[in-house]
Amino acid sequence: MASIGTTLRAAPRAAAARLGQLLLRPKLREEAGRPHFQLNERAVEYSFALRSLGEVEGREVLDVGTGMSAWPHLIANCGFAVTAVDKYGSYWRSPMVNRHFQVLNQDITAPTLEQRFDAVTCISVLEHIPEHRAAVRGMIGLLRPGGHLILTFPYNEGTYHPNAYDHPDAGYGQDASYVAQVYSREQLDQWLADSGASLVAEELYEVFTGELWTQGERIHPPRLSSVERPHHLACVVLEAPKP
Repeated sequence: MASIGTTLRAAPRAAAARLGQLLLRPKLREEAGRPHFQLNERAVEYSFALRSLGEVEGREVLDVGTGMSAWPHLIANCGFAVTAVDKYGSYWRSPMVNRHFQVLNQDITAPTLEQRFDAVTCISVLEHIPEHRAAVRGMIGLLRPGGHLILTFPYNEGTYHPNAYDHPDAGYGQDASYVAQVYSREQLDQWLADSGASLVAEELYEVFTGELWTQGERIHPPRLSSVERPHHLACVVLEAPKP
């Protein structure tokens, strides 16, 4: 039989859990009634990121640009100690509340975090940051020596575009309040030169039937590709400099 002390200690936790259920229930019902998101590239991005995290030596992970996603909660369930950050008031049109995980307010182009991490994940966020070179320097700077930065972003080997949503052939995004850059090998090489990092893994995927991001019909599932074949999405791992 549990002691009275144990019962008393458990009571606040049980009350908090019950209150959380009551507060979340209307939100969960609302979300369940919404139309489902269209099939997208997250499945291959998350798969790549999880595989890459599985090779990390260490368990402290920073997620950049979390927004309202459940990604940090998912990797925390894998045993990682996760810190999540986003820049409040950037591309969010209304106050951002993540019901899955605590998200700290940080500008990754000039981070103020003192902690260093074994890995940083940035899933389909870098394309929305105009100062992308400063953002990558910020993320590499938050890694321990030899740590891994896991990035996914729209990509074309030879063509950079400052905003795919503004392209005449864009399939969507015209009303977005943020840009969606398409990076190329030139930008990737810049990131490496700026930070002293090295490219240790790269996967390219064909996601659309057109030339650049959003153009043409969406391909599902995305097809693993190469620099010689059509591609629209890059998943890469950069390794921070070692002593």
